[in-house]
This record gives sequence, C-alpha cells and structure tokens, in this order.
Amino acid sequence: MTTITAEKPPVTTAPQAASQTVPRRVDRKIILAGLDLGTNKSCILAGPAGTNELAISKIVPTVVGYVKEGIVDGIIAGNATILYGEDALRNFLHVNLVAPLQNGVIVHPEAARDFLRHIRTLVDPGADLRVAIGVPANTEDADRESIRGCVSGIFDRLLLIPEPFLAALGYRDDSRLNQPNYVDPVTNSLFIDIGGGTSDLCLIQGYFPSRDDQVCISFAGDAIDGLIHEDLNRGYPGNGLSRQSVREIKEAHSYVGAVRKPLDVKVIIGGKPRMLELGEVIGRACNTLIDRIYPALTALIVRASSDSVVQLLQNIIITGGGSQIRGIDTVLQKKLEEDGYESPKVRLAGQDYKRYVALGAFKAARAARENQWQHVLD
Repeated sequence: MTTITAEKPPVTTAPQAASQTVPRRVDRKIILAGLDLGTNKSCILAGPAGTNELAISKIVPTVVGYVKEGIVDGIIAGNATILYGEDALRNFLHVNLVAPLQNGVIVHPEAARDFLRHIRTLVDPGADLRVAIGVPANTEDADRESIRGCVSGIFDRLLLIPEPFLAALGYRDDSRLNQPNYVDPVTNSLFIDIGGGTSDLCLIQGYFPSRDDQVCISFAGDAIDGLIHEDLNRGYPGNGLSRQSVREIKEAHSYVGAVRKPLDVKVIIGGKPRMLELGEVIGRACNTLIDRIYPALTALIVRASSDSVVQLLQNIIITGGGSQIRGIDTVLQKKLEEDGYESPKVRLAGQDYKRYVALGAFKAARAARENQWQHVLD
C-alpha cells in the first residue's frame, strides 16, 4: 500500500474542536474518493473503503449552467434550474455558464459549491465521503481555505495534495513495483502537469514534496487560448469566434517548435465556412508555453542532489492536457540536450492523462491514516 504524507491538519481552533464533538452517524458506509478539480475538466474516482474496488470513474467539464429567466417549460429536462458539465454546455443558449475555477483556484465560490454538490450526487449522497483533492503546486493558504470552505457540509473529510505529486502516484504501475527493471516514477522523477489554468512542475523523489520542490506557473491551456484569440481578432477582425471555438481549434492543431505552414483551418463565421491560415498564430501561442516552462524545469533540476540528477534526467514526464501538444516532449528534450544536460529523456504520460491526478488522489485516500483526514462540517 502506498504511504502518503498529506498536508498537516490545521491547528485546532474552537470551531474545529467543536466539530470533533458533533455526533456522527456510525452506520454510514465510508466511500473514499480522489478528485482532480480542474479549471476546465474534473475527474472523480471513488470506491468503498477497505477494498480495491473502483465504483465511480467520471470526467465532468468544470462548469455550472444557471437556467435563464423566461425559458419555456420543457426546454430544459425536468425544468431544472441548474445544469452541470456536458448538460450545461449542450444547453448554452438557455443558461448562464459559470466556470467556478480560474488559473486553478476558486473564483466563484457559490458555483463551486453547486458543482461539488453535483460531484457528491455522482458518488453516494448518503455515504461518509472522504475525498483527496489535487491542488496546484504551492497553492496559497487562502486558496486552500477557499477549497475547505466550499466542500464544508458537502464532503465529510478532506485531504489537499499537490497535483503533480498525485500525477506521479497515478502514473505509477503498482503491479510492477517488484519487477527489477521497472523504474518507479515516485522514486526519482520530474513531473510537468499542464492543465487549463496552471502548469505545475514537481520533483518526485520518494517523499512528500516541499515548497522548494514545486513550481506553479499561471500559464497553461487557457492562456494559450487567450493568445490565439487575440491574434485571430487582430488578423481577422469581426470573426465572431467564441473562446470555446478557439479552444477546439487549439486542441486539434496545437504544436510547438518550428512554424508549420501551411496550416489551414476551416471555421464557421457568420454561418459560412472559411479557411484561415493559423500555422504561425498557433505556433507562437504554444511556443510561449515552452518559454514559461523551460526555466522552471531547469531550476528544479539544479535543486536535485548530484547523486540523483542523472537518473532524474531519464524520468521527465509530461502529463495533463498540455501533454497533447504535438512535439512538446521532443522540443523540451532537445533544449535540455543543447544546454548540455546528460542524456535527458522527456516522455509523455500517455492517453490516460485525464485520470492520473484523480487516480493518485484515490490511492492517497486509501493510504491515508485516520488522523490525517480533516473534518469539514457546516
């Protein structure tokens, strides 16, 4: 079983002490869950305590849709007033869409609470639900408190753990740990987790990372979308493309490295198809990500001990949605080679990247000791 050293519970205050004496139903079954609460998409994995069973595995767009006033009866199924995830996006004409998170932190607490209530219903509304949640590297105390406040009364107990560390736990193949040739990513690796709101880098060397082992950069998928959108509005004024349309273009055509031309993309503007040459626009925006990540990558390599750094350079792993940018592993590896690093190897975590943080959180929840869980009550 994985041993996890989670964030220390806060110093007990009067309200916390009171929460320890609140009567709790002892007959409720305990459900353990790992939650990757992402800026654009969230992943929840859950199962009963005391087993290896994974009963719930869902990926949900992190968005809440509040139904507009005056919508005709029957337009929204069940005349619901709030929609979540894919349902909210499908009904975008009839709802006000709210993204609870921006740059990896909660910016709309009420929407976040509504979204987390929905996550709760996906698992088990009546269970004692204990959830390990991934947070960006070096998340500020105020942002952690915001998460605690939002889950209060929704989840029963909580762990907050850095996302890149959880990605390493999730990426780890537990079935191969005893194989002599298996390289355990939790032993000595460097993870780069590129999400929608933040890019998080972390040294993983067999222990819970310190603040010095982590770097969080507020530049990731959403920021790339913004740069592309700005360039499109300059080059094609009045194009009318939404941020969602720009994101879809980026996800289909993103790359780093030398400019790729021609890169003609079909878009619908004013109901009419049009071909736009976007090779330079997309390349410039995506290469900005490399410019932000690479200095942080080399700074963390320098912090590793001289005895571990050669092996570390063989285990640089990119995960998160940004790992799908074409050529990102090749470009980062080439930059390291050109700067004289010893035989670096940068690889992608693979197609299951959407689940790794949540899977690592689920493993951490299963391994957590009773005294590591924080009570979160109203």
